[in-house]
Amino acid sequence: MRAADWCLSSAGAAVVLATSSDEQHPAENMADGSSETFWTTTGMFPQEFIIGFPKCVKISKVTIQCYLVQTLRIERSISKDPVDFEECIEKDLQHTEGQLQMEEFPLPDFQATYLRFIIKSAFDHFVSVHRVMAEGTAENT
Repeated sequence: MRAADWCLSSAGAAVVLATSSDEQHPAENMADGSSETFWTTTGMFPQEFIIGFPKCVKISKVTIQCYLVQTLRIERSISKDPVDFEECIEKDLQHTEGQLQMEEFPLPDFQATYLRFIIKSAFDHFVSVHRVMAEGTAENT
């Protein structure tokens, strides 16, 4: 089966929680497949968002395009609801002045129904997340 990007709204993904809200830059922008649109935070940290998949998926790689994120943790849940998360990876990102950060997280094949992204710290008061991609295949259920 061909790998797909499960974080796209067109693939059935949905941002089910975001700790910041800006009507000009809503959280749904992270799942629209465009690097031109984005979600922005409103100051204090940590900030987080949760993306839900339409079914349990087997993910091999997660990629994030963001700006000014310093420390990022990714967690997963295989529950029916966005609960019981377990940490997958935590990483300090490199500061890239004037350009988007593009960070890939190769992960051993693991199942997830939800991914939680926790922005623990930043290089400034605000950050933006432009795109999140989760490459993988659908699990047979």
